[in-house]
Amino acid sequence: MSEKLVGRELKENKLDTLLRVDNYTPDFDPEKEPILRVEHLKQYFKSTKAVDDVSFTIQKGEVFGLVGESGCGKTTTGRSIIGLYEINDGDVFFRGKRIGMGVDAMKRWKKAYAEAKAAGDRAKMDELKKDKVIHKDLMTKIQMIFQDPVGSLDPRMTVREIIAEGLKIRGIRDKRFIEDRVAEVLEKVGLVPEHAERYPHEFSGGQRQRIGIARAIVLQPDLIIADEPISALDVSIQAQVINLMNDLRDEMGLTIMFIAHDLSVVKYFSDRIGVMYYGKMVELADSDELFAHPLHPYTRSLLSAIPLPDPNYEKRRKRITYVPSLTHDYTKEGPTFKEVLPGHFVLCNTAEFEKYQAEIVEMDANARRKQQ
Repeated sequence: MSEKLVGRELKENKLDTLLRVDNYTPDFDPEKEPILRVEHLKQYFKSTKAVDDVSFTIQKGEVFGLVGESGCGKTTTGRSIIGLYEINDGDVFFRGKRIGMGVDAMKRWKKAYAEAKAAGDRAKMDELKKDKVIHKDLMTKIQMIFQDPVGSLDPRMTVREIIAEGLKIRGIRDKRFIEDRVAEVLEKVGLVPEHAERYPHEFSGGQRQRIGIARAIVLQPDLIIADEPISALDVSIQAQVINLMNDLRDEMGLTIMFIAHDLSVVKYFSDRIGVMYYGKMVELADSDELFAHPLHPYTRSLLSAIPLPDPNYEKRRKRITYVPSLTHDYTKEGPTFKEVLPGHFVLCNTAEFEKYQAEIVEMDANARRKQQ
C-alpha cells in the first residue's frame, strides 16, 4: 500500500474518532427501519398551525422531497426536526433513537408514568423512562443547509472560521487537523483552500451556498436538511448546486431531505415526494408514482403550474386552481391519510378514496392508449 493511501486511511480513522458521537446507535439497521421517523408532528405559533399532525419516514441514502407553496410549513417542519423550534406535539426519531418530543407528548408521558407508579408497575415505569430519553448528541449527525446564503453566514467570520465552528464545538482543538479538514471540504464543494481566508461578502451567491454546504458536511453527517438551497440562485447555478449535492450524496452516503417549491426540480433530484398544504401532508409517494398518478387536487394544481419550453404546449396549458372549500365535502366525514396504492398516501375521506382509485384505473388506461 502506498504512503499516500496509508496517510489518507489514517486521516479518515482520526476523523471518525474525533467526530464519533458517544451514543451513536451501533445497533441501527437501515434494512429494518428508516433513518428518520417523524410521528404526528405539530408546530403551532399561537393560533397559527404551521405544521399540523405530519408523519413520514426517510430511508437511509434516499432523497426525500418536500414541496408546497410559501407558508405551507415545509421550512418549519425541517427546523422542528433539527431542534430549532420546541415542538408542540409529536415525536422525532433518528437512527431508531428519540431526538424530539413535543410538549403535549411529554404531558401524556408524565400522566402515563404517574399511572404506572400508582399501580406499582415497575416494568412499565422502566419502559417509560427508557422511552423518554432524548438523544440530543445525535443532532451532530443532522445538519442543515439554509435557504438564504447571505443571511446564514456570519459576515464577521472568515470562511475558515465559519466551516470550522462545528469542529470546535465538538471539542476539536488540533489546528493542523482543522486546517486540513476545512481545505478538504472546500475542495469537495468546488472551491479552493485559498478561499478560506476570505469573508462571505467577497463571494457570489452560488459560492456562498457552496460554503453553506461545506459547513454542513464538515462534521460528516448522515442526514442533511436542505431548506430551499437553490431558490435564491440563478437557474444555471441551481443546476450546479443540485449536481454537487448529488455527487456528495453518492460520495458520502448522505440522506437528504430536500425542501423546495419547484416540483420539476424535486422530481429530478428526489426518490420520494411529500406535498404539503397549510401545515398538512396531503400526498406522499415515490417520485415517478406521484407524477404518473397525481391524485390530490392540490398536487394537480402544483403540476399544472410547471412551465415547459414548448410554445404549443404553453398555449394549451390550463392552470388548475385549488379551493379547498369548493373541492372537498368534509361535513359528514373528515379526511385521514389513506394508502391508495402501495407507498402512495393521500389525505382524503372514504368517498374521495374510492374516487381516487377509479381515477387511477382511468389514468393507466389513458397512458396505455397513448403508447399504442
